[in-house]
Amino acid sequence: MSRYRKALPQLTGGLFLTDGGLETTLIFHDGLELPYFAAFDLLRRPEGRDTLWSYYARYAEIARAKGLGFILESATWRASSDWGELLGYSAEELAEANRQAVALLHDLRLAFETAESPMVVSGCIGPRGDAYDPKHKMTSVEAEAYHGRQIAVFAESGADMVTAITMNYAEEAIGVARAAAAAGLPSAISFTVETDGRLPTGQTLKDAIEWVDGATRAAPAYYMINCAHPDHFAGALTGQEAWLQRLRGLRANASRLSHAELDQAEELDAGDPQELGQLHGELRRRFGQINVFGGCCGTDHRHVAAITEAVTGTAQAVA
Repeated sequence: MSRYRKALPQLTGGLFLTDGGLETTLIFHDGLELPYFAAFDLLRRPEGRDTLWSYYARYAEIARAKGLGFILESATWRASSDWGELLGYSAEELAEANRQAVALLHDLRLAFETAESPMVVSGCIGPRGDAYDPKHKMTSVEAEAYHGRQIAVFAESGADMVTAITMNYAEEAIGVARAAAAAGLPSAISFTVETDGRLPTGQTLKDAIEWVDGATRAAPAYYMINCAHPDHFAGALTGQEAWLQRLRGLRANASRLSHAELDQAEELDAGDPQELGQLHGELRRRFGQINVFGGCCGTDHRHVAAITEAVTGTAQAVA
């Protein structure tokens, strides 16, 4: 069932989109309850599957209309064993939820993919602990064992790749990258940063990326940044060093609020979609290797559409 596992099309330089803030859209726009931010739990019911289909379809249609590639990211950010146990899932029930999440993406690809818009199926990995506070850190060996179970299901289900979203310390990212490589899946590692452009541990993006590459023989296919506003990380992207060339994707927040402020917010801060798009256009002009664009907390299809307009308007001006 895998189509692009051996040759990810986003590595050839074309522009690719992905979705926005899945969980914040479902909670604040669709009025759904998501215990522990676990979108995969919707797959328990047929109407939940329909909700997820409609969510992804909005973004896939944007990509197809523009003739851009699209990365279908599974709704499994919380579908690892600790979170599954909190939600009352047995090990087999959790594995089946991960299978269903990937199967949904295969069906979406069948419905929306064209020759001009290749659609990559990605199994989404989330952090074992709190995405904003790495107070219970694993060693890389522990992280490989923990995340390896979910990654094995993705491999068996025909995912093209694994994307680790909202990684907040390097050891966990190393474990994910090693587990993905052992399963024969390419991986993308997406770090989150605080308002100072550093990981929640205080480590710089440069050091984190170089550490993961050094510990895994550069196993990740590429790196990303997510769950931060461009104002938080743009200043950290300077120079022409090799680590910057490893950065290929952005999934920014709509809001300029810090992680601590977002954690306490009772209302959605959707920011300004057009401004967010303009900021991405500026980053695309500065860093032509960045070619995967989507959103994170507070963003929806309006933000991704604005980002698309901005980055396609600058596509001819970059290498």
